[in-house]
Amino acid sequence: MGDPVVSVVGIGADGWAGLPEPSRTALCEAQVLLGGRRQLDLLPTGDVRGVRRAWPSPLVPALPAILDDVAEQRVAVLASGDPMFFGIGATLARITGPERLRVLVHPSSVALARARLGWGAEQVRVLSVVGRPLDRVRRVLAPGARLLVLSAGAGSPAAIAELLVAAGWGGSAMTVLERLGADDERSVTGTARGWRGDADPLNVVAVECVPDPGTRPPGETPGLPDDAYAHDGQLTKREVRAVTLAHLAPRAGELLWDVGAGSGSIGIEWMRAHPDCRAVAVESHPERSARIPANAAALGVPDLRVVTGRAPDALAGLAPPDVVFVGGGLTRPGVLDACLAALRPGGRLVANAVTVQSEAVLAAAHATHGGDLVRVQVARAEPVGGFDGWRPSMPVTIWSWTRTEGEQG
Repeated sequence: MGDPVVSVVGIGADGWAGLPEPSRTALCEAQVLLGGRRQLDLLPTGDVRGVRRAWPSPLVPALPAILDDVAEQRVAVLASGDPMFFGIGATLARITGPERLRVLVHPSSVALARARLGWGAEQVRVLSVVGRPLDRVRRVLAPGARLLVLSAGAGSPAAIAELLVAAGWGGSAMTVLERLGADDERSVTGTARGWRGDADPLNVVAVECVPDPGTRPPGETPGLPDDAYAHDGQLTKREVRAVTLAHLAPRAGELLWDVGAGSGSIGIEWMRAHPDCRAVAVESHPERSARIPANAAALGVPDLRVVTGRAPDALAGLAPPDVVFVGGGLTRPGVLDACLAALRPGGRLVANAVTVQSEAVLAAAHATHGGDLVRVQVARAEPVGGFDGWRPSMPVTIWSWTRTEGEQG
């Protein structure tokens, strides 16, 4: 692998005193030290003589130029705790390649928090709200779940408590662990509903989830209740949605285009399938488009991107999808063709039709490209006089297709 160009050194709240000898040596030998101002201030001036450069904000766009500027020097980068756990180490590995890094780990704040709480690693869900929407916490709320949330600062515990109360989890136990590993380490325990005040900026929030009476957390599988969404009737209904998601087959890291998104339910449940699933919801109706972010936030996937516009024009410039769902606009010229053309080899497309005209489009596509056609109809029991009878919904035709190598859209 050759000699590393950059040493990435994890450091805790205990600073220089908590560093092992290899980490101290790397810092003492460095000609340039990069890191946050707080981390740089933890280093003694007598032993560590390299030039200190604090990170700019925003950091990631500036990193390539900074690394080029110091390429001929011995460089050490300071990171909080474990550099490869929500840290700068993983970002540097993507930019420089891991072979150019020497990573010297330190216990992460999460590892220290688990040690203080007696929580096994396999029992805990870890989230970060550093530069990320707080509503992500909603996705992992479940009775008895144990969460560790990496805070963005002093106000994070109060903001997390407010979210828990609003979501119906106000009785959840909260422990805020401050300055883990330092001599003045402290922890404060209470409930979300009773939480008051700020904390030290260096904190981790532990949550033991307890639902309030009447709180009904959503399930983990596709097909959430229809009333989980705000909508005007333009909603892929629960049973059809579950079947549609089965055909879409979400996989970690894949990007979905949800074209004709309506309330956003398909894109939302796609993103709920795995934390790394991504989606873009394309909706031409302004009022419906405005509802989608609220639905996404309420169901814990606030990173869903919403594009207000009419396909196919609204698709121009979007990142190429791994999977496309067409829930509306099938009869509009160019929509299906644009979606098919956007798919890479191995990409998947699923389209739903409820009208005779849109069904005809899918029948023609099936005749041209192959794939699978499925018709789904659901009947619900409703009162008929003093008895109950079955009232059928409109049938939905589902076409699913996977592009093979060399096949054209």
